[in-house]
Amino acid sequence: MRKAIIAAAMLSMATCAFAKDDAYLQEMKELTPEDIVYKDDPAFPKGGQTVVILGDPSKPGLFIIRAKFPPNFIVPPHTHPAFESVTVLSGTMGSGMGEKADTSKGKILKAGSMLALPANHAHYVWSLDEETIVQVTGNGPFDLKYINPEDDPRNKK
Repeated sequence: MRKAIIAAAMLSMATCAFAKDDAYLQEMKELTPEDIVYKDDPAFPKGGQTVVILGDPSKPGLFIIRAKFPPNFIVPPHTHPAFESVTVLSGTMGSGMGEKADTSKGKILKAGSMLALPANHAHYVWSLDEETIVQVTGNGPFDLKYINPEDDPRNKK
């Protein structure tokens, strides 16, 4: 009985901590396409844009972002510190695994496709001859760590 009471108390505290960190999950939110404004993202090569849909990728907790890539765009090989799920909303995205980009390899993902990647898994993505929009869901803190630091546009100031 004592173990059950301790377990219930711990679960209660964990639930409160989760609710505090992710308070935005307790609020209803609706977005229309007109509400979504993409901006240049310094973590991507020139032309890559993002918008935060929910949460804050720089902080612990659930987040959802969208990324928009122009035609013939490539995000060089990189990793993320946490799991990510990528859903292709429009366009077509190439997905390759490994530390060297080779767009002749990998898989072509059309709208409706999903890619799930574990933390620290080297990969690269690219768009074909049309604009591509993807939605990324994950747990923060989140970042893009390029395999080759020279590929990181944040290092080119």
